[in-house]
Amino acid sequence: MKRFLTLALILTLFLVSSLSLSTSASYAYSQTDLDRLWVRSKFRKNCIECDLTGANLRNADLDSANLDRADLTGADLRNAALRNADLRLANLDDADLEGANLEAANLEAAHLWHARLRCADLKGANLVDADLEGADLEGADLEGANLTGTNITGTNITGANITCDRTF
Repeated sequence: MKRFLTLALILTLFLVSSLSLSTSASYAYSQTDLDRLWVRSKFRKNCIECDLTGANLRNADLDSANLDRADLTGADLRNAALRNADLRLANLDDADLEGANLEAANLEAAHLWHARLRCADLKGANLVDADLEGADLEGADLEGANLTGTNITGTNITGANITCDRTF
């Protein structure tokens, strides 16, 4: 009987720990890709197709970085400098870009589901065909940004500066 109870207890603990691990969001970046970004940051800042999921890039200087097709899911990019950065086709789902400077950044066809872009500077950014579904753009500056074909379903634009050059 003791053996049965011990086995039942072990099985129960295993199941509970397995469920708790599988229900929490987890992000893991590639250390090799992160090293590629930093090593080259002094020169070219190239990190095409990098896996930077969940990476801490808070306050990072990524001005003019080439992050084309990079996976930045869940990355912390708060207050990062991304002026003129190439983020075409990048995955920024659930990324935190609060206060980030994305002035003139190329975010064409980028995926930004539920991204936090509060008070971000997106002046002159290219957001053609970007997917901002459920993103938080409260207080963001989008003056002169190109939003042609951008999906803004469920996006919070409270207090955002959106200046249109033309209306259709």
